Order: sequence, then C-alpha cells, then structure tokens
Amino acid sequence: MAEEVPKTSTTPEEVVVSDVAPADEKPDTTTDVVVPVEKDAQQEQETSPEKEKENVPETAETESEVVSKPSGDDNVPESGSFKEESTIVSDLPETEKKALQELKQLIQEALNNHELSEVPTTNPPKDEKPEHKEEQKPVEEEKKEHAADVAEETEKEAAEVTVTETEVVEEKVAVSASADEDGAKTVEAIEESVVSVTVTVSEEPKVEAVSLSASPEEVCIWGVPLLADDRSDVILLKFLRARDFKVKEALAMIKSTIRWRKEFKMEELLEEDLGGDGLEKAVYMHGFDKEGHPVCYNIYGEFQNKELYKKSFSDEEKRYRFLRWRIQFLEKSIRKLDFNPGGICTIVQVNDLRNSPGPSKWELRQATKQALQLLQDNYPEFVAKQVFINVPWWYLAVNRMISPFLTQRTKSKFVFAGPSKSAETLLRYIAAEQLPVKYGGLSKDGEFGISDAVTEITVRSAAKHTVEFPVTENSLLSWELRVIGWDVSYGAEFVPTSEGSYTVIIQKARKVASSEEPVLCNNYKIGEPGKVVLTIDNQSSKKKKLLYRLKVKPSSD
Repeated sequence: MAEEVPKTSTTPEEVVVSDVAPADEKPDTTTDVVVPVEKDAQQEQETSPEKEKENVPETAETESEVVSKPSGDDNVPESGSFKEESTIVSDLPETEKKALQELKQLIQEALNNHELSEVPTTNPPKDEKPEHKEEQKPVEEEKKEHAADVAEETEKEAAEVTVTETEVVEEKVAVSASADEDGAKTVEAIEESVVSVTVTVSEEPKVEAVSLSASPEEVCIWGVPLLADDRSDVILLKFLRARDFKVKEALAMIKSTIRWRKEFKMEELLEEDLGGDGLEKAVYMHGFDKEGHPVCYNIYGEFQNKELYKKSFSDEEKRYRFLRWRIQFLEKSIRKLDFNPGGICTIVQVNDLRNSPGPSKWELRQATKQALQLLQDNYPEFVAKQVFINVPWWYLAVNRMISPFLTQRTKSKFVFAGPSKSAETLLRYIAAEQLPVKYGGLSKDGEFGISDAVTEITVRSAAKHTVEFPVTENSLLSWELRVIGWDVSYGAEFVPTSEGSYTVIIQKARKVASSEEPVLCNNYKIGEPGKVVLTIDNQSSKKKKLLYRLKVKPSSD
C-alpha cells in the first residue's frame, strides 16, 4: 500500500523570525532600505500629529540614530494578519455605501464640468486678467448707461410730439419741423435699441448651443472608464479606503492622480520602448500566491552590479529613465488585474534584502524614494501584502522603533523573515509550484510546470520519512524533490510486487548538504508492477520541510 501523503496546511499565520545575525557581526546602521508604505497609512499620519514619523521611506535618517545591540532571541514583530476588504458593493457597510454614492455623484459633476482632466493655469496670466477687466469694465458700463439715457430721452420726445400734434393743430409747421428733428433722433435711438436687442437675441441661442454640445468628458484610470460600469466602483473604493472614506479627500486624490497621469503622458509611456538594461533581474513578476494575487519580486542585491547601477543611476537623465521604466512596469502589471467586483485587483510584493546596497549608493536611494512617493500618491491600495525576506538583524531593530508610529492597517500587511526562515515564510503564502527555486520552491524551466502540484510534508527531527509511488504497468516515472536546508540523507529504490524479484537501488542513500543543488530530479523506467520508495532520514535537531512531485508516462517497451 502506498503511504497516504497529506499536504500540510498553508493557512497564513503570523510570522515570527528567530534567526538573526551573530552578536559579533558589526551593524551597518546607515544602510538605506526603502520600505513601501501605502497611502492609507500616510493619510492617517496627516490626521494625527502623534504619527508624524510614519513615513517609512525615511529609514536612512532613522537608522542613523539607532543604538541597539543584537540579541540572539530577537523576534520579528507580529505581522501578516491583514485581510482584504470586499470590493462587492452589496457587502459594504451602509456608511461605506453612502460614501461611495456621494463620491460617484461628485465624480459625475466633475465629468460634466470637465474638471477632472483640466490642468490649472499658471499664476501670471491670472494676475493680469483681472487688471485688464477692471480697466474695461467702466467703459462698458458707461456705454450701457448712455444707451439707456438715449432711449429714455427718445421716449419722452416722442410723447411730447404726440401731445403737441393732438392739442395744437395750428402749429403744424413748427411741430412738423420738431417732429423731423425728433424723428431723426428717434430713428437713431431705435436703431441703437434694435441693434442692442438683436445682439442679445442672437447671442442667447449660441450659449444654449454650447451648453447642449458639451457632453461629459470620458476619463480612464488603469484602463477602466470612470462611472462606465461596476469596475469603476472598485477603483473608487481604492481611493476611499486610502482616505479612510473621507469623500472630499478621496475626490481630491483622484483629481490629483488623473492630472499627474496626463502630465506624465501615461498612455504614451505604455507604448514606449524603454528596454530593461538588466533591470528585469531586479524587478519581475512571477506566479501567484495561494489566494490568486500576482507576485512581484524586488531584488535589492542586484544593484550591487556596478554596470547595472551605472546604466540606471549615474546621472539625472538615467535616473528619470529608471523612474519611467518602473512606473511603466507597474502600469502594465496593473492592467492585467481583474477590476470586476470580487476580482483580484492587488499584488503581493516580495522584497529580498540580501546584499542590499549600503549608504554609498546615494543615487539609488534618491531614485527609489522618488519612485516610492509617486506610488504612494497615485497608486492607492494595490498591495495585498509586503513580504520582506533575508532581513538583516539591524533591520528588525529599526522596525521595532518605527512600529509604534505605523497604523495597524499598514503593519498588518507586513511580513518579515530572516535568512534561515525566508523559504518557510514564503511557502506560507505561495505554493511551491509557484515559488522560484532560489526562494525555496520548485518553479523553474523544465519538465514540470506550475500546473504540476507539489506535496509538502514536515519531517520531524531525528526521524525517518518514506514516500511510496505504486506502479501497476510499464511506465516511466519522473520526480523532483527538495528538502529546505537539506542536511538530511536521501535514497530511492524500486520494490517489485513479485516475491521472486529483487529490490533495485535507484539512488544510494547519501547525505545531502545545504550547499548542494537545491532540487534533485530522478526518473526510473519500470517494467513490472511495484513501487518506488523515497527515504528521507532527518538526523538533525530541527524539523525539515520536504517538497516533491512526480509524473508517470506510459511506456511501450
């Protein structure tokens, strides 16, 4: 009978890291590592004076003041407890529904008035225009007053002429002469009145025509038209949550984001060929977590490469190009998200701090902070979780100092792990078939793919564990396995079902060191019924995590 191999539970837990650098290791308290903090945290610090130090990107300045001695039993702060809110409107509390409706009304008004994408004019023209109007205003009023006076005088004169003609018939000649003069004035005044009326009548339809032809503007963010369908609600909820459902502040953030995108020429940027120049090794997307979020890996150690560093940050022009490349990368990743209600519209960020550049990399620090500020201001609520791996001990000390100034919402998205716990931590959130080999998974180019599920087993200390693969027909059996950290013995053999057959040693038992190839691949051609038995002998004092998967292909030979 084949052993039933259970898959270990992968429910997310709070991560506590006990592996830190030795006490005799000298701390580099000025090393700069930028910790991304979402805009919702920044907003809460603005509304609470006691949280002014919440802006995590300024860690370089904070770290320089740290005086902390490492301790062997230091633990990472509790983290990873954040649970994403629903993006389905019917699931929202009434207060949030009301805020969403109010924001939608304000957005509709702004669209009708073409306010969202309009760019504010510069100050000098504004200062000049009022002065010009003040000079012209008295002249215009004087003309209007003069016209009114002429019309009034004309009416009086006309009345006088009528009365004179009725009562004094004898003075026809005088009246006639007077009538001629007054008639001329009257005609002139009437002409002015007619002209004035004509202008007024002809201008009113023009105003109406303009107002009728001015339809609401169409504005898109991340490829989603505002107020066009349900996806727009998901977008608006991001801004509302970033501003704690304060509608006016959320609207101001939306307007600011739209204007920035227009100034940054976002649609043109998406089509621009910026090239990677090696940056694809420092930032890349790979696989999904267990909840379906795409995963972005940020490898800080790649910037130790002098050639890559020079190409990316050696002068202002190259730093600006890096910034545009980073924004373009993010935009393309966001366009692949599902903004339908209930869809996956956030990303998991994995930040590898191994060999993170030190304080000498001033240009990198400036470029990273600039990029981070843009992300905070214009990309709210796009992070599902921030996982920091290969975290040095000094970083944990800094985090303990900063932690009291962070909001609970922000802290709940953070997960920290030291070097020896990084793989185990990542496997809590990302399945082994989705996790790259370098980070403890089995995802790599080869015979197996992400559709081939991986079984995870915990091998207790000072214990031996066997895994059996029964085979009933001629076939080719292939498998790959790894033990995180190895330092265990591994062997494989084929045991035939027939009593008269002999056991075949596939892999003689040997101890696999931690420095060896992380993943072992084997295959065996089977010509009779039997089973393949894998043996893991863990004689260390620590429990180990075993990962394996297999494929069986029929064989005609």
